[in-house]
Amino acid sequence: MENKKMTIALFSGSIDKLTGAAVILGGAAADDMDVDVFVLLQGARAFKKEIAGDPAKLEMAENPHLKGEFLESLDRLKVMPWMDFFREAKELANVKIYVCGLAGKVWGGEEVSDFVDLVDDIVGIGEVITSMEESDVHLFI
Repeated sequence: MENKKMTIALFSGSIDKLTGAAVILGGAAADDMDVDVFVLLQGARAFKKEIAGDPAKLEMAENPHLKGEFLESLDRLKVMPWMDFFREAKELANVKIYVCGLAGKVWGGEEVSDFVDLVDDIVGIGEVITSMEESDVHLFI
């Protein structure tokens, strides 16, 4: 039986939505789904090497005044940072992470090496649409 496929269009670069996407990605990988993650616009900024590992450089999309409480709760609950969820998912299943070419350029990233080592390639929007057409599940976060 062929694995189910999920496509995530990760538009947001906020710590709360990145964390939510990471938890969903981890669940899909644990369920042995093939997952394509397309990092779009604000999401591309979050995957830049100089941004990704520093929660202070990421905002909250929902209730920004609660960022400190959110991060403290994640720490208290021993929830992995979002990047660790992404890394673990790539180790568990067939997970590919792509940065949209335009989004990368918006944030000064034109080469795969401008982004964290989890990024597989830089692609155009056509690949996003094709992946969504071929997926059993597609999410826009």
